Amino acid sequence: MHWDFALILVVLGAAVPLAGRRRVRQLMQLPATTKIDRLSIYSSTIASQITIAAVILWRATAHGWRAPELGLSIPRPALTAAIAILLSLLIFVNQIFSIRRLATHPAGIKGLLPQLALKVFPQDGAERLVFFALVCTVAVCEELIYRGFVQHVAQEFGPDSLMWGIVVSSVFFAFAHLYQGGRGLLSTFLVGVVFASVRFWTGSLLPTISAHFVADLTVGLLAPGRLRAALAAQPADPVSPAASAEDNPS
Repeated sequence: MHWDFALILVVLGAAVPLAGRRRVRQLMQLPATTKIDRLSIYSSTIASQITIAAVILWRATAHGWRAPELGLSIPRPALTAAIAILLSLLIFVNQIFSIRRLATHPAGIKGLLPQLALKVFPQDGAERLVFFALVCTVAVCEELIYRGFVQHVAQEFGPDSLMWGIVVSSVFFAFAHLYQGGRGLLSTFLVGVVFASVRFWTGSLLPTISAHFVADLTVGLLAPGRLRAALAAQPADPVSPAASAEDNPS
């Protein structure tokens, strides 16, 4: 394996998860976030995602990788479009169901991720506009990083090209969401397996980019209002930011 590819994998497998977990812990120590805090989170995340994706494109191109090897092509347009629509629809339905289920379970609302959502997700029109840009960036960049680069590297250098690529990319994707706790790691790994399988089947990142976009936008725009309404309907009870660190929305 090329030394620069190995270095990128170390960053993705160790530095990114640890930095994300540390950032979330700092956020959870705040009693609340301001508009400036949220916009700063959005802009810094956009910048970091674009930087990592740009470095990957630079090094992959330097080693002669072409667009199809990164999933940046559509070899079977009809199949790819059909899978993109179906996968996005399934993700949308799952997110709606998960948000409704969470909003009707008081104990779940006090978990780590619901409380994090209330601090991070947009609260007005200007924030929603920047959040939309964030969702677009994350959907494209994370799919390029994990289903484009990591999956292809694993397929190139692993013992079993298909399964090794799917499993390794899913493990890296799950570790990027280390801050979600044990349940979050498992659910994210399973999502990664589905996405990696779709990327291998279609040869394109389009379906997973579409589904990733739908997942993040749906929860980002709908979850905060549902959670606040559910909290307002409950008897007054102080919420501990560190409570139920293992509870996670889908």
